[in-house]
Amino acid sequence: MSDLEELQKKVRKLQSRAATAKMELHDLAEDLPINWAKIKTIAGETFDAFAELNAAKEELAALENS
Repeated sequence: MSDLEELQKKVRKLQSRAATAKMELHDLAEDLPINWAKIKTIAGETFDAFAELNAAKEELAALENS
């Protein structure tokens, strides 16, 4: 498998992880004030997932443009 294919696979996995984290944050927000103490934890996990996804997308774009 080429580097490009591996990175595309990684981006797809990260997109799925980010979408799952987004839904967890959304579900938490809908249920507030229940579980309000989990806001920082879940928001941090969501932030990390999207940061990793963004970095992988930038890496993929750079690889595709080279």
